[in-house]
Amino acid sequence: MSITNETELLGMKKVSEAVAFTLKEMCKYAQPGMTTKELDDFGGKILADFGAFSAPFKTYQFPGYTCISVNQEFCHGIPSEQRKLKEGDLINIDVSAELNGFWSDNGNSFVLGEDIYQHQTLINASKQILHKAIHNIKGGVRISDIGYLIETEAKKRGYQVIKNLTGHGVGRSLHEEPSEIANYRDRFNLTRFRKNTVVAIETFIATKSTYAETLSDGWTMVGNKGGFMAQHEHTIVVTDGKPIILTEMNEIWN
Repeated sequence: MSITNETELLGMKKVSEAVAFTLKEMCKYAQPGMTTKELDDFGGKILADFGAFSAPFKTYQFPGYTCISVNQEFCHGIPSEQRKLKEGDLINIDVSAELNGFWSDNGNSFVLGEDIYQHQTLINASKQILHKAIHNIKGGVRISDIGYLIETEAKKRGYQVIKNLTGHGVGRSLHEEPSEIANYRDRFNLTRFRKNTVVAIETFIATKSTYAETLSDGWTMVGNKGGFMAQHEHTIVVTDGKPIILTEMNEIWN
């Protein structure tokens, strides 16, 4: 969406506060021995307390309030009473919601407890690359140039990017134009970021794979060559200068 007045900006700030606070609290609440369903229910209650509705459930009838992916699962993991979290797990939580007609999206990958399997370097790379990408976005910048920046920074660190997972426009629905903000230079995408538009910028930084494939459950995605992936995401408003980071409260850069 394009922000045209203060009422719209306030609406986006409120829904972004809801998803950012929920994500932050879920990451703090997660502990070994807990099921992903327990963690999801905790997040669902926080969203409900804000008066917000789960965006994936509302849009796609996703079987959960939030997406919780563990280890080799890259994204869209279904919360389950059978899946118990363990020390050292690489966890990704993606929280998106609707509140009063406005939609916002954010995500975080983190290690649960001690970094037994050395995932932190991958996580740090994803966070740093997202920070650099977002702070290079302003009105008039080519979307493909930001994709090139993300891929270049990933390769510098010895990682790949997932080419069929992208950021996107957001605001009046979960996915809007621009529909694909890729993590690589898509030479066919000639569009530019426009001032006052709301976009969800996401990194998809992987150890081995370059594409994500959907499992038989119809939701969960894994890498075409295995390995692990870290995702970090903020919803922002594009300006002529420094973007407004609507989901900054999630503290994924802290």
